[in-house]
Parts: sequence; structure tokens; C-alpha cells
Amino acid sequence: MEPDFKKQNGLVPVIVQDVHTKDVLMLAYMNKEAWDKTLQTKKAHYYSRSRKKLWQKGEESGHVQLVKDIRLDCDNDTVLLLVDQVGGAACHKGYKSCFYKRIVYEHGNMSMEICGEKIFNPEEVYK
Repeated sequence: MEPDFKKQNGLVPVIVQDVHTKDVLMLAYMNKEAWDKTLQTKKAHYYSRSRKKLWQKGEESGHVQLVKDIRLDCDNDTVLLLVDQVGGAACHKGYKSCFYKRIVYEHGNMSMEICGEKIFNPEEVYK
């Protein structure tokens, strides 16, 4: 059993969740090669749409994702990875989760606030 890579131009969305806290860490995409590498290594691999290449999460930062469980949705076109996030940060901007911004809508006004924990300084990690 594997995702249906025929849909969506060979890519499937991947929701990444912390296996311990169940926090949603990030959203990425996989192609068949990234899927196969993830299964072989038990480390999360993705396809970068902007760089147009395969990458292993944490290959530069050291904050790899050790895959503990893999689930497919009912249509086999979305993957859920439950991972042990090494180093505590999934976001390349240094936060635990890529979803560290909250939209606040009050009295007809919208604003954004930081609601996540910053784990590292990306300027020091990505040189």
C-alpha cells in the first residue's frame, strides 16, 4: 500500500505530527522517491517544490524527523507522519512548529501574534 501519486502531478501532501504531543509540526509534500527513502531510512524525506529536489528533513540543521508511524487518508492521497522531532524544532525559522502564528480577529480587526516557542536562531544554524 502506498499513496496515490497519480493524483496531483506526482506529489501528495504530508501532515507531520509530533508522536508524543500530537502537535501539528508542518505540512510538506512527497513524491514516490521521497516515500521510498522515508520507508527505507525511517527518517522523513520530502520533495521541495521550490528547489525541485528531494530533501531529508534536518539535513542541514540536524533536526531530523524519526518516523514512528505512517497513516494514509481514505483516498490514499494524503500522508500523516507521526514523528519524533529531534532537536525539538520542525520549522526552518527556528520554531517548534511551522504553525507558530495565530490570527486574531476581534471587533472587526485582524492581527497576527506569535504563539509558538522558538527553539533556535536560524541565522546561526543555516550559514
